[in-house]
Amino acid sequence: MLKIVYPICCGIDVHKTFVVACIASTNNKGVTTYKRHRFSTFTQGLKKLSQWLLENSCTDVCMESTGKYWIPVFNVLEETCDITLAHPKYVKAIRGKKTDKKDAKWIADLFKHDLVAGSFMPPLPIRELRDLMRYRFKLTNFQSSEKNRFQNCLTVSNIQLGSVVTDTFGKSSMNIIEKLLENPQNTNFDIEPLIHGSLHKKIDDLKLAIDGFITPEQANKLKIIKKHYEELASCKSNLEKVILSLSMPYSEEIDLILTVPSFKNIFSAIAVISEIGFDMDVFPTAKHLCSWAGLTPQNNESAGKKKSVRISKAGCYIKPLLVQCATAVVKSEKHPEIRNRYLNLKKRRGHKRAIIAIARMLLTAIYHILKKKEPYNAELYKKSDILPVNREITVEQAILIAQRHGYSIKNNA
Repeated sequence: MLKIVYPICCGIDVHKTFVVACIASTNNKGVTTYKRHRFSTFTQGLKKLSQWLLENSCTDVCMESTGKYWIPVFNVLEETCDITLAHPKYVKAIRGKKTDKKDAKWIADLFKHDLVAGSFMPPLPIRELRDLMRYRFKLTNFQSSEKNRFQNCLTVSNIQLGSVVTDTFGKSSMNIIEKLLENPQNTNFDIEPLIHGSLHKKIDDLKLAIDGFITPEQANKLKIIKKHYEELASCKSNLEKVILSLSMPYSEEIDLILTVPSFKNIFSAIAVISEIGFDMDVFPTAKHLCSWAGLTPQNNESAGKKKSVRISKAGCYIKPLLVQCATAVVKSEKHPEIRNRYLNLKKRRGHKRAIIAIARMLLTAIYHILKKKEPYNAELYKKSDILPVNREITVEQAILIAQRHGYSIKNNA
């Protein structure tokens, strides 16, 4: 028989308007009795759920993370219960035998034997910081979308500023666009007072680029997009002030992360802290953290045959950030310990797998940096790449290594 780890525990099936709770109580003889009750998701109903759990001496609770509906339940029960938040795919009942009551009972049965893998839940201050950083990420995406729409409107109107200037949203370019929007029918105006710096060498090209045809409809659309973009920039600026104030207690950890290659922006470091927290004791090893972030291959083997080893979809916020940083650092020669590893992996496995490996390398470095409270040390990677002098390999292994480096093997005979 499976060992009973939690003699008294509760499984909660979460929905939008109600939750179904099932308390599983196991006596000394191994006999389990169940109590079920349905509660509203209004705060008053959740308080009744908390009181019901206390009356039954139940402090160990397991529930599935259904959308955002689990958060109100978690907020009310966090102070009085030890909550295990489970991914729905790990506690899903058998198809055809699913009801709300059976789902709650199934969660309780799994949890009492400690068969449910709990999700990583950082402390409340980190969760609040995470929520704001994810909102900042959304605002950045909205800004990028508006930039693309703005550029498309210019292209449709035969305005080819993007082919002359580096940044269409630069100071000189925006001065020209504002002048165009004042009178869309007039494109023959003096642009020299509107431009700055090295663009004075491109006056002739700029005159050709603005010689277009802006309809009144496109002009109005450009004004609306420009206004929306400026409002998004203002909202993002105000949000960043709040984020910086909330991140003050973690200034030491942020400074340590900024020593990692390609982490130059303080908001990149704050994003890492908001996702993984500052206490690395919750992850037994760096491999557990990388697996949680979706940077490790899946285990998919049957009958001795390995199937797909693609990385998982986990870490949908931290993984793109690490991949972006990895893509930037492999282009620089300032960090040969990273660039050389990328080039070696790229030869054998291709660009995409090599970039994921470098992203995992950066996250592993961040794990040890936060755990040891030490800045990034490139010498540790350089020492790990040095092969031992007395290392021995077989002839077959030597042939494989030569083939991986592009050599063709010839027969002496």
